[in-house]
Amino acid sequence: MGPSATTRNPNNMNALILPEPIATYFTGEHNPDVLDHCFTAQAIVKDDGHTYTGIPAIKAMLAEASAKYNATTVPFALDQQDGHQVVRANVSGNFPGSPVVLTYRFRLEGSLIASLEIKV
Repeated sequence: MGPSATTRNPNNMNALILPEPIATYFTGEHNPDVLDHCFTAQAIVKDDGHTYTGIPAIKAMLAEASAKYNATTVPFALDQQDGHQVVRANVSGNFPGSPVVLTYRFRLEGSLIASLEIKV
């Protein structure tokens, strides 16, 4: 995949084929327990001006966000930039400005997510 290539499933032109840990992350949007299987033990997530380190902190943050915002995330683009997997997604839920497009910048280590930065 080139620097700005988007990977799509040939059977469904609207479905992205995401690397497994990234797909698991989005699948776990409302089930933070699946996050044990997609992050490294010392993974770092940066979101909304805060940094969360380690799976317990990341799970707690995502569980709180899920309960508070009841957001639905639909990834629509996948690019590679400077060794990162960059996913753009439509996010809608109970928050001001919904829906929005967010950018998720993942750095993978092997088959796990080592870091994630979420930006508007």
